[in-house]
Amino acid sequence: MSSLKKAALWTTGLALLLKLSGFVREAIVSREFGASAETDGYFLAFGFITLVVAMISTGFNNVFLPMYVKSRKAKSDMTDQNANALLNWTMLIFIAVSILGWVFAYAFVPFLYGNMKPEIEPYAVRMTQIFFAFMTMIALTGLLDSYLQSRRIFVPSQLAKLLATLMAAVFALLFSGTWGIYSLVYGFIFGTILGVLIQLFFLGKSDYKWRPDFAMESDFKKAFVILIIPSLLNSVVGQVNLFVNKAFASGVSDGAVSYLNYSSLLVSIPNAIYATTLAAIIFTLMSEQTDDFAKFKDTFFRGMEISLVTLLPIAIGLLVVGDAAISFVYERGKFTSTDTENTYVALLWYLPIIVFQGMQLILSKSMYARGKTAIVFRISVTTILINFILNWWLVDDYGYPALAFAASIVSIYYFTVSMIVVYKDLGRNEFGRFARMSIRVIIPAILMGVVVWGAKELLHAEEWYSLIQLAVLVPIGIIIYAGALRVTYPTGFNRMLSMVRRSK
Repeated sequence: MSSLKKAALWTTGLALLLKLSGFVREAIVSREFGASAETDGYFLAFGFITLVVAMISTGFNNVFLPMYVKSRKAKSDMTDQNANALLNWTMLIFIAVSILGWVFAYAFVPFLYGNMKPEIEPYAVRMTQIFFAFMTMIALTGLLDSYLQSRRIFVPSQLAKLLATLMAAVFALLFSGTWGIYSLVYGFIFGTILGVLIQLFFLGKSDYKWRPDFAMESDFKKAFVILIIPSLLNSVVGQVNLFVNKAFASGVSDGAVSYLNYSSLLVSIPNAIYATTLAAIIFTLMSEQTDDFAKFKDTFFRGMEISLVTLLPIAIGLLVVGDAAISFVYERGKFTSTDTENTYVALLWYLPIIVFQGMQLILSKSMYARGKTAIVFRISVTTILINFILNWWLVDDYGYPALAFAASIVSIYYFTVSMIVVYKDLGRNEFGRFARMSIRVIIPAILMGVVVWGAKELLHAEEWYSLIQLAVLVPIGIIIYAGALRVTYPTGFNRMLSMVRRSK
């Protein structure tokens, strides 16, 4: 456990640095290009990257990791051969996907985004072609993440993600005058290749040995195929919903896709940090504890506890200071105060996702760890229909904010149904344990929000420069929340402190 806690500390730090790099990248994009047809095209094309990343980091990982860990614990002679064959076959599949995507981008991009405005289409198509040309490398970095995670090696994958984001920012800063918005694409690809090299180096230092094997053990292959199909489908449900949202937004007005993307970036930060660090470690532990139900339940509860304790105050904090955060990150160059206001409106409707998606991640991971892939799929696939209906029903009357609202409703629905399924298995006592913990966390979070809002109004902080607002109001929020949490939920407060101290 000590090594896992140290890994959590390192990966959390790198994840924070990764998101800081993402802010730098988005700040450069907003300064150079504002909210325009170019940025809308870029964000539409980048959706294919997030789709592949979700398929590998979520769909592949959720099946491969429990099976591989179980095989290693059983000390099967075929463990590494199965892993090698799986990696090799997956790479061949993505080579084919890369070629097809490059050749047919001109046809499927306009088809998927049927309402796309004519001025957006050339950017979306061309950038999609470039991304697909290097899709095999993008998929490989996700695959290597799973193989490293199976050996409790978490840091190199964070470095790989950091390089992809950082290089996109650096290329945009250095070459935007030469390549325009395409500099972001070239930088991302260059950083991805560097990241793959780092991952391969650390995987090579472990006991894993790559071989050009293509033969898999029959039982392993059958089990993997049975589980991977619903897992992959489940992993792309969120991206399908994102595609639907972007398709509707691309026909609303210029900048609508960008407003949703800029606001969703802020919303995604807590969950991205959490998912790539603590949730990954918790999933590894749950995968190892499926034979010990008591330990499994305790680890699951810790995951839900960490989710709520860390994510709820962030959501409430952004409710109060989100406008200042958007202004500080984006408002410069071609990104105006009007763009800030439009982005903040979307952010407000996105906020529930921070909390519900974070806890949903633990709920889904617990089901994956116990091999309940099909159940997760049956729950998640219904969100596509709900999301589409809400988008179609609301967007004409309420514009792009309705798309953010629909995304939040979907996340609440997904969380609720998953809670029913998981706690039906874990029992009423475990649900009662979660409910008692939730009340003790919600009270200090609401108190923090009220105090920070009061301070903002009393000090007329909205008239200050955005960074000064954040520098004053955020520490107030942290102090109030920590103090109140220590009173209402001392066990959870001390546990969080203990985890940090022992990871040093």
